Order: sequence, then C-alpha cells, then structure tokens
Amino acid sequence: MVIDDSQTIRRTAETLLAKEGFTVVTAQDGYEALAKIADHHPALIFVDIMMPRLDGYQACALIKANPRYASTPVIMLSSKDGLFDRARGRIVGSDEYLTKPFTRDELIGAVRTHLRK
Repeated sequence: MVIDDSQTIRRTAETLLAKEGFTVVTAQDGYEALAKIADHHPALIFVDIMMPRLDGYQACALIKANPRYASTPVIMLSSKDGLFDRARGRIVGSDEYLTKPFTRDELIGAVRTHLRK
C-alpha cells in the first residue's frame, strides 16, 4: 500500500512496484488508508509523513496500535531527512524511513527486505 497526498508519488510508486509484480493499493490520506487497510490487508505500507487531516506519524501509530496490523511493516516516506524526523518515525513504530525522491532500487529494496522477514 502507498499512502501519499501527492498523486505523482502514488503513481510513481505504484508503477515501479507493479512492474516488479506487486499488487498495489493507494490512498491519498491517512483516513482513506485506514479503511483500505481493513479491506485489503496489505503486506507492507509506505506512508508519507506530511499529509492533511491525519499525518503519517498518526497513521503509523494507529496501524501499529491495532494488534491485527502491528506486525505489518510501515515505511515512512518524507522529503525531510533530519535525525528528529527519523527518530519520531521509530517512536510511532515505523520499520524504515525513505527520503523522497526515492529511487527504484531504494523502493524495491525496502519491499524485498521487509517482505522477507
């Protein structure tokens, strides 16, 4: 699953992942994502940090607080690359942090790493 308020990022990630044979569900914000997570049970979730209404930190915390999805890997996506942002992501339960713009290899590498676990 890819959660990002940027249609460009959602489309780019979806295209890259689909080319590798992955099924991708997208959501434009945290609220839409929570409903889709319940319907689709994604194996891995990419979530943008800066989103309206429910930001990535809040969405990640809610996902990880649900026992049904606590073990689902959540990878934060952000244009920020600061130590504080990475630490805050870890605090809410994220499994990895990718800086935008990400490369194809970074995106696919993160998927392969976390789906192997």
